[in-house]
Amino acid sequence: MALDPTKHPDWQIAQDAEKSMKTVETLAAELGLEKDELLPYGHYMGKIEQQAVLRRLADRPNGKYVDVTAITPTPLGEGKSTTTIGLVQGLSKRGVKTTAAIRQPSGGPTMGMKGSAAGGGLAQCIPLTPYSLNFTGDIHAITSAHNLAMVALTSRMQHERNYDDEKLERLSGMRRLNIDPTRVGMGWAMDFCCQALRNVIIGIEGDGRRNDGFMMRSRFDITAASEIMSIMSLARDLPDLRKRLSRVVLAFDRAGNPVTTADLEVDGAMMAWLLEASKPNLIQTIEGQPVLVHAGPFGNIALGQSSIIADRVALKLSDIHVTESGFGSEIGYEKFWNVKCHMSGLKPDAAVIVATVRALKNHGGAQPPMPGRPLPEPYTREDVGLVEAGCVNLLRHIGIVRRSGVSPVVCINAFATDSKNEIAAIRRICEEAGARVALSEHWLKGGDGALELADAVMDACNEPNNFAPLYDWSMPFEQRIETIAKEVYGADGVEFSSLAKQRIKELQARPDAEELGICMVKTQYSLSDNPALKGAPTGWRLHVRDCLFYGGAGLVVPVAGDISLMPGTGSRPAFRNVDDADRLRQRLEGQGLRTRGQKSGKLTLVMVHMRGTDLDAANLKEELQRMRLGSPLQKSKKRVGGKPRPR
Repeated sequence: MALDPTKHPDWQIAQDAEKSMKTVETLAAELGLEKDELLPYGHYMGKIEQQAVLRRLADRPNGKYVDVTAITPTPLGEGKSTTTIGLVQGLSKRGVKTTAAIRQPSGGPTMGMKGSAAGGGLAQCIPLTPYSLNFTGDIHAITSAHNLAMVALTSRMQHERNYDDEKLERLSGMRRLNIDPTRVGMGWAMDFCCQALRNVIIGIEGDGRRNDGFMMRSRFDITAASEIMSIMSLARDLPDLRKRLSRVVLAFDRAGNPVTTADLEVDGAMMAWLLEASKPNLIQTIEGQPVLVHAGPFGNIALGQSSIIADRVALKLSDIHVTESGFGSEIGYEKFWNVKCHMSGLKPDAAVIVATVRALKNHGGAQPPMPGRPLPEPYTREDVGLVEAGCVNLLRHIGIVRRSGVSPVVCINAFATDSKNEIAAIRRICEEAGARVALSEHWLKGGDGALELADAVMDACNEPNNFAPLYDWSMPFEQRIETIAKEVYGADGVEFSSLAKQRIKELQARPDAEELGICMVKTQYSLSDNPALKGAPTGWRLHVRDCLFYGGAGLVVPVAGDISLMPGTGSRPAFRNVDDADRLRQRLEGQGLRTRGQKSGKLTLVMVHMRGTDLDAANLKEELQRMRLGSPLQKSKKRVGGKPRPR
């Protein structure tokens, strides 16, 4: 099969590339790992014994450090992971020993609308299906550790209600914690988007029973938004991970004191769940470069960073290491800049801002494109005016990266619908702003299409920078939040709800306040807290409605606007398009669509390419042609002796 992204969907390209991919042992040896530093998971995936690598290479200088961020995206995404993979492939073509660190796909968007975040076209990582579903079990382990903490808390609340002090101590060997049921800050976690679990009642008792838990309001968050995921992202090593797990604040007692995982003596068991998950995962691009996968996505409602552990390991093993931050630079890069780098002690040598004609048209006034629907007309024709108008958003993101002291590289992630005039307009505007800019066709051509981008990144890495934090951590929390809002988002100021003000005041009184970072939660679809405001909004104020506290991660988490830590599943979820190949063929043929052969038993991740489109004749016509699953909308006629069989 010719690997042509214009004719073959991502999953077919991946399947073809997987026929000749390197074994994980070969990949690890080329990376520079010793045999006992690799833990194979089958033939093509593995985990890295990070402690052993960091001890052995402690005196080796780090490679160059590059972060990939983006402009404000559309709901379709602008190809940040694709660009990360493509850049690594392009750098490798230039003879540079390069690694990537990306975040593990969450089951929520994989089964929802966006796909598995494995890249796309000729810039993706493999093996695709194991990577997209379950992988090595890290997210499941984080979910289990999180929920174990909630089991410890809720069972303790039941026991403290049911027993007097003497019986409680005799049965449990622990003092009474006096947990306040109205001040339980943590909820439960699951790795799907489920709006029905945003607000729940737990512990409903049976008739005359008091052993069915403690009845109270609770909630579920998606696992990527769990504090345990943030801890996994920020821990420098195993001792640091263990220390952070013991400081997770689950609730407060009736006197207002925090109740931690250590108080419940569950922190050690949580660590046991996470020992294997703490090891970065190793897979490869379709061109054979090493990709480390560790921690989770969602820079809007979570930290959204590849882990510090993965970056530390990769920087010892490569000349240039490319990591990524979630969504646009005002969210993901801001947290990379002011939280992750503060806690890791690492400094970037360059930052890439991914821009697309599609997103710039959206910011120029076109209606946003939606998953599972045809592109609106402005996106399928040339409109230089829309692109130029939308570049106000790109210029703001260039300014954000520059504010950190780093010279940005703008990557124009090329799409087949882009025109030469639209590309030229973006180049001109970036050059007028004094920013490096490169057109990259990695989706279409792989590493060969990313050579201009690779050259620009190498130039940026060799240029001295003045990377420095946006604010000093000795600043009060409200002042830090206002600094982010004004200098990064472009707000006129901040309005705090009474609840947010009270919680921030309590956190400010903590003796460790100057050791806590700010991790903002806000929409990814606008620089503001209102997803409808595109471009670079002015004349607005940031509304902070709540403030959470992640004691183990060391984060104060202001929540701005109307956003939930549990995303929802829409009316055309991608899980409807996932099946093994035989069953998928049967479904299509059942709708009168003829299909061609696929190997039996292969899981077909159609949603990776179809973006949640429903499987019906009306919207499969074009997709089936491109996917080569069958002849589009041809009724299947059974034949006898070369003639149609009578009906």
